[in-house]
Amino acid sequence: MGQTLYQKIVRSHTVFEVDAQHVALYADLHVMNEYTSPQAFAGLAEKGLPVRCPEKQMGVVDHVIPTHPVPVGQRTIVIDAAAHQAANFTRNCEKHGIHLFDVTDPEQGIEHVVAPELGLIRPGMVVLCGDSHTTTYGALGALGFGIGTSEVEHVLATQTLVYRVARDMRIHVDGSLALGTTSKDLVLYIIARIGAQGARGFVVEYTGPAIDALSAEARMTLCNMTVEAGARGALIAPDATTRQYVCDHIRDLAGEALDAAQKRWLTLRSDDDAVFDVTHRFDAADVAPFVTWGTSPDQAIAINGQIPPLSTDDTERHNASKALNYMGLDAGQSLDGLPIDHVFIGSCTNARIEDLRAIAEIVRGRKVAPRVRAMVVPGSGRVRDQAEREGIAAALIDAGFEWRQPGCSMCLAMNDDILKPGERCASTTNRNFEGRQGRGARTHLMSPAMAAAAALAGRIVDIRKEIAHD
Repeated sequence: MGQTLYQKIVRSHTVFEVDAQHVALYADLHVMNEYTSPQAFAGLAEKGLPVRCPEKQMGVVDHVIPTHPVPVGQRTIVIDAAAHQAANFTRNCEKHGIHLFDVTDPEQGIEHVVAPELGLIRPGMVVLCGDSHTTTYGALGALGFGIGTSEVEHVLATQTLVYRVARDMRIHVDGSLALGTTSKDLVLYIIARIGAQGARGFVVEYTGPAIDALSAEARMTLCNMTVEAGARGALIAPDATTRQYVCDHIRDLAGEALDAAQKRWLTLRSDDDAVFDVTHRFDAADVAPFVTWGTSPDQAIAINGQIPPLSTDDTERHNASKALNYMGLDAGQSLDGLPIDHVFIGSCTNARIEDLRAIAEIVRGRKVAPRVRAMVVPGSGRVRDQAEREGIAAALIDAGFEWRQPGCSMCLAMNDDILKPGERCASTTNRNFEGRQGRGARTHLMSPAMAAAAALAGRIVDIRKEIAHD
C-alpha cells in the first residue's frame, strides 16, 4: 500500500517508535515567540539543561509588541507585563545562542510570515512552534503544527517531540475560484461545511485544480486557517509554485546543492495508491465571498446568504443563540450592508505582500468612510519595506488607512491594539472568538478585499459588486 505525503514526512523524521500510536519526532526547525516560551526556558534552568541545537531555533517578538508607526529603532513596549515578557525572552535567546528578531530588528514581524520569507521553510521539513497557526508551513510542503509550553521545553532540550500520529484527510477542490473570491473565502467555506471540529485528529492534504492554481502566499492563508477546523496539520504537495517561492527566498543553498534539494522535493507527494481515512470533495465554483456571523470560524455564510435558522439540536441551538446574542444579530439576517466601526487588515493569515497589493488596488483613489477607523499592519519589516517601495503604503495612507509597524496587533488582545466593547470589526484574522480582539468586541472574518471594501463603504459589502461597478 502506498503512503500519503504526511506519512512520508513522519516516517523520515521518526527517531524511534514509542508505542503503536506515538513516535519520537525530530524537528528541523523550532520557532518561538515571547508568549509561549518563558516557562519552557525556566524549566530548562531548573533542570540545568542546555538548548541542544541552538542553530535550529528561531525567536520572534510578535504577540505583545505595539505597532505604532514610529521608526523601527524607536519601537518600545510600554505595557509593563509585556515588556517584562519580551525582555526575558531576549535574555534567554542571548544566553542560549538563539537568533532573535527582537523589537528593533528591521526584519521583525509575525513568526509565520518571517520564517517563510527568510527561506527557512522547505518542503519535507518538520517545523514546530508554540502557536497553533504553525500549520501555515504546509503551504510549502512542510509539516508544521503548534505545541504546548511543556513540549517547547522538550524540543529545546532534545530537538525531538513525543508525537501522536494523526489520521489522514484529503480535501480535493475542483474548478477555479471566481473573480472576487480568494483562498480566505475558500477556507471559510470549507470550515463552514465540515465544522470547527470536522478535521479534529487529522492532518489535511489539499489537492485539486483549484489548489494548484493558488499562489504560494494564498496557500499559506489556506493552511493557516485549517487548524480552525480542528486539524493537527495541513499539507500541499510541492510543485513548481512551491519550488519557485522557496528558491526565491532561500539563502544558504545554491548550485548543485539546490538542484539536489529540488529533486528531493519532487518525491514529496502522496502515492497514487495511498489511502486516506477521509476524503472531502468541493467545487471552487460554489465559493462566494464569505463572512463570519458568529463567534467561531465555522459560523460563516456567503455574503449573499442569510444567517441560518436556529437548529433543532439543543447544543447547536444554544451555541448559535449565544453567538447571535454576543454579535447583536438575528437568525435570517443578511450581513450585506451591516455597518462596521473598524477594519483590521493584518495577522499571520493575511498580512503578506499579495494581500496588501490586493487592497491597494481596491482603495487607490478612494477614501475610508468617515466614521470608520481602518488599520493595515504588515506581516514583517520586509513586507512593510516592499509595500513602501511599490507605492502601496502611499495609496493606503492617502485613502485614510493607518499604516503600522509589523506585529500580531489586533489579531488578539495582547497588546495595545484593542477594540472597545460593542465595536464591530471587519477583520482579516483567523479567529472571531468572544473577546478575541477586545472585551465585548464583535469580529467578522473576511478576505482582505472584502475588508478593504468594507472600510470604504462603512459597512460589509459584496466585493463582487464593487468590482463590477469599477
